[in-house]
Amino acid sequence: MRLFLVALQFLTRLPVRLARFEPGWLNDCVRHFPLVGALVGAVGAAVLLGASQLWPAWIAAVLALAATVALTGGFHEDGLADTFDALGGVVPRDKALAIMKDSRIGSYGALALGLSLLLRAALLAVLATRPVLGAVAALLAGHAFARAAAVGVMVGLPYGGDVDHAKAKPLALAVAPRNLGIALGWCGLLALTLAACGVPPPRLLLALAAALLVAWAMRQWLKRRLGGYTGDGLGATEQLTEIAVLLAFTASL
Repeated sequence: MRLFLVALQFLTRLPVRLARFEPGWLNDCVRHFPLVGALVGAVGAAVLLGASQLWPAWIAAVLALAATVALTGGFHEDGLADTFDALGGVVPRDKALAIMKDSRIGSYGALALGLSLLLRAALLAVLATRPVLGAVAALLAGHAFARAAAVGVMVGLPYGGDVDHAKAKPLALAVAPRNLGIALGWCGLLALTLAACGVPPPRLLLALAAALLVAWAMRQWLKRRLGGYTGDGLGATEQLTEIAVLLAFTASL
């Protein structure tokens, strides 16, 4: 529970208060990132389903997207923009890392962020017209699997930036493989629960495959360009995986 609360405090704007804090907890709390993701997805699903009873699907989709962004403070969106600003062009590693630290947004980042928001809003609008179970499953799985993908990248790569200047230094240290195992366990439990509720297993398998593919692609990209992951790279991983999972749930099979 303590590590879950640390993960909740780190990934969301919820007012979580802890009596004390140890840096090592931040490193180990990544095992519960998918559980926090499921919570964020549940909030998005509640807003999507509630708003779709009052307004057209596209309005409900934008409201649901706004709710999840507000809940996380645009944490992952910021990482997506910074990553594409840094890696969208052809620049050396040191220059790319410097661009990531720049608070200003450039053309590549603006395009990536705009297209991401537009595509997610469109996908949520499609889900708003689908049966309730499908919409809830897509949002829960999308947010949970996406955060597990980020954990996978952390375990599969060393830190690619300057550890001494990392914003969350404990996350720049080696993440134990057991934390990835527990994160995947949360995803497996969620998938089994959704299947028991009636979500078709092929749809869940497609979503899992999409998440694994994005995690692998991001690992390769970050390794080639930076030699490892950064916090912004993890944010980009979460965003792209979330989109991939939503695409899997809305695809015509």
